[in-house]
Amino acid sequence: MKIRSAEHRADAAEFADCPPSAWPEFAFVGRSNVGKSSLINALTGRNELAHTSGKPGKTRLIHFFRVNGEWTLVDLPGYGYAKLSRGKQQAFNQEVSAYLTQRENLKQVFLLADSQLEPLDGDLSFANWLQESGVPYSLVLTKTDRNTQGKVERHLELFDEALADYGLKPTRVFRCSAKTGKGCGTILRWIDEQLPKKAGKRKSPAVNLNWMRP
Repeated sequence: MKIRSAEHRADAAEFADCPPSAWPEFAFVGRSNVGKSSLINALTGRNELAHTSGKPGKTRLIHFFRVNGEWTLVDLPGYGYAKLSRGKQQAFNQEVSAYLTQRENLKQVFLLADSQLEPLDGDLSFANWLQESGVPYSLVLTKTDRNTQGKVERHLELFDEALADYGLKPTRVFRCSAKTGKGCGTILRWIDEQLPKKAGKRKSPAVNLNWMRP
């Protein structure tokens, strides 16, 4: 998939504020320091489409970006390090949960996990919640450029083992690096395969004029 356009469409603090849309949506979510914004920018080829910050927990709204006029990329708030009061955090989680379970045109959730770390209970628990809620999801291992290939493979094995232990069955497991771009094309190709196929242009049938001849 070649990204021809990617533009901000809307932000929503609550599920009720999410814009109506018939476009297929693909949402990205993960711990607040997993590199989600960097990955979104790398996927779209827009350096400042999603806001990046050295301080985790900056994304507190649901951001909608229309891509190629064909589908919507959704940037969900991160979890784990957002500096919010317990009451606000609970309300915050409720709105994200409502989006994930009630958004009818949501096609896939990409759950990001840091490839530098061994599987974290928080990530696995979130994946388990998605699965029990019937939300289709894939696992994306980020920051693969920061480890040797051997360590990446070892952590992938650990994730496979953890997924099996939890009984988790994601649609796909991707690995990628926002810095080098490696793996981004694989994610985009997979998204492209999920989009409704446009009907090819049909050639007009040749007109038979023989019937007009005497």
